[in-house]
Amino acid sequence: MAESTFTFRVDEELKAAFGEAAKARDQTGAQLLRRFMRDFVKQQQAEIEYDAWFRREVEEGIASANAGDVISAEDVEKHFAARRAETRRKISGGR
Repeated sequence: MAESTFTFRVDEELKAAFGEAAKARDQTGAQLLRRFMRDFVKQQQAEIEYDAWFRREVEEGIASANAGDVISAEDVEKHFAARRAETRRKISGGR
């Protein structure tokens, strides 16, 4: 992997405090900055992937609804009322 130098300005006090904190972890500031950069890139990629997944799910749901492939709220309520009743029966020791 090719390497390059990344230069930026930072307050001297912050630089010194960061250097001390890195040293306390037996690492250099450069090592920590590289790790922070990798973690940030991973986090951004994960957010992009989640957003794409979420958009696909929403689009699929809209397409299903537009095609009439829906379940009424009343049917959903009946189904889960039955499940809650069954769970309560099991909890109370009934078979």
